[in-house]
Amino acid sequence: MSRHVIVRTSKRVPEQVLKGLAEAGASTVHEADGRRGAVSPDLRPIQAGARIAGSAVTVSCHPGDNLMIHAAVEQVRPGDVVVITTTSPSTDGMLGDLLATSLRARGAIGVILDAGVRDVAELRAMGFPVWSRAVSTQGTVKASPGSVNVPIVAGGQVIHPGDAIVADDDGVVVVPHARVAEVLEAARARTANEDAKRQRLAAGELGLDMYRLRPLLEELGVVYVDES
Repeated sequence: MSRHVIVRTSKRVPEQVLKGLAEAGASTVHEADGRRGAVSPDLRPIQAGARIAGSAVTVSCHPGDNLMIHAAVEQVRPGDVVVITTTSPSTDGMLGDLLATSLRARGAIGVILDAGVRDVAELRAMGFPVWSRAVSTQGTVKASPGSVNVPIVAGGQVIHPGDAIVADDDGVVVVPHARVAEVLEAARARTANEDAKRQRLAAGELGLDMYRLRPLLEELGVVYVDES
């Protein structure tokens, strides 16, 4: 097998599971999966308010070269999130509005990019969400081989094709394909628990009492004193 490959795969997370993960949001999913899967906060959203969950199409590129992103477009199915990394650190503008237009035509709902993005105003106007390491005017070439739908490392996390990607204003989380159902169940339980706590806090109850933190303060040697 060639060192550089484009893997055709039908491995996807069921649509209803992805919908539930998106509703839960990245932070809740991260907590529900035992505080695993958080992609580096260096990968930040270029827009506000986007909340997505999709199956990963992974792309490994040579730095400063977006040839393999073009190759990946053909492998995208509706509801996918394209996750792009480079073989060494790069902040070059690997993706702009033209590639985003092509990806959207195939059904992609967003991009996670461990490199740079450009045409930010156009991408925002399109409503095409991107989480990236940098915003950069620096352009790229189309000359070097890479791979599509192979395991990659993006933002410090190992991501396999078909894993669930959850992304919103808080950041990006990856959930391995084999764990998506149990993580969704745990996320829904966590959401219900937080809803109950929110009602108690809104009614005026203190977190000190709800979480039984007063004994901990005492144990840590924190004392109350009255100002004289």
